[in-house]
Amino acid sequence: MKQKLQRLLRPAGIILGALVIVGLLAFSARSTNTTPVKELAVEVDAPEGVHFIDDNAVREQVLAASDAVIGAPIGDVDLVAIEEGLRHIGCVAKANVYHTMDGTLHVKVKQREPIVRVINADGSSFYIDREGWTMPLSDNYTARVLVVTGALFEPFAQLPPMDLNVLGDSLRQITRSDEIFQLASTVVTDPVWNALFDNATVDAVGEFELVPRIGGQRVKVGRLQGTSPEMKENVRETRELLTARLNKLRAFYQQGMPQSDWRMYSTIDTRFADQVVCTRRADYRAPPKPKPAPATSTTTTQNTVRAQTPESHPGLAPQQAH
Repeated sequence: MKQKLQRLLRPAGIILGALVIVGLLAFSARSTNTTPVKELAVEVDAPEGVHFIDDNAVREQVLAASDAVIGAPIGDVDLVAIEEGLRHIGCVAKANVYHTMDGTLHVKVKQREPIVRVINADGSSFYIDREGWTMPLSDNYTARVLVVTGALFEPFAQLPPMDLNVLGDSLRQITRSDEIFQLASTVVTDPVWNALFDNATVDAVGEFELVPRIGGQRVKVGRLQGTSPEMKENVRETRELLTARLNKLRAFYQQGMPQSDWRMYSTIDTRFADQVVCTRRADYRAPPKPKPAPATSTTTTQNTVRAQTPESHPGLAPQQAH
């Protein structure tokens, strides 16, 4: 009888314990929802040296997103609306807003990291970040990144941030931004190219040229499009093509350029298979060769040292005994 009673009481105890826990959680939730917001804790995750947005700007955005934040019950603060407002800032990649039981509203923002600036033929401009999203310019900060100019008419300067990795075929066919992104991604991930190239141009038919900081040449890398209709495969083909051309350029810089004057060539063309074709400047004048140093004759002078004895030196003559 006792064992039977214990078997009946055990499930009842478990159910009662669960109900108590649920009740405590519900009470805690109600209590937390009525807790006023006492503090706003802002954290901006930004790459080193990139300052498109700071804690104060985020704080102002949060406080402007609702009629009242500080002092308002946590349950009355629209966290989703605050997150959406932050995500509409062009330089913000992610936003996460949550509260803790002590009345602190936590706001965490991840800033975009631009890797290239695109300047259209009409002067309008925008950035592309490391993940392939477009982003607008800022009145407060200018990023020092690769700059691409030329026959460009990209619409993204007037549009909200867009992911170039998922562009539709119709938009992809009339823009160059996805190719620019592939070019910039390849350049910034290589320390040598990232230090050497700060400008690139594209002509009306989509041929790209890189402009190094030194030498004054233009490095032709050509069209940056694969042949596959499938997007991911096309991106892979594009990167392989660009990497192969830049590898030829690297070999030329290492093996051929040290034997020449860097100012000799106007263009370095990497578009041909297994070779680099250079065009010499029409106005190039080789620097005069240094004159050979005059032959140096070596004259050996022998100095004969004659030892002087006291007898031979008047001042050292021995005195006569008296």
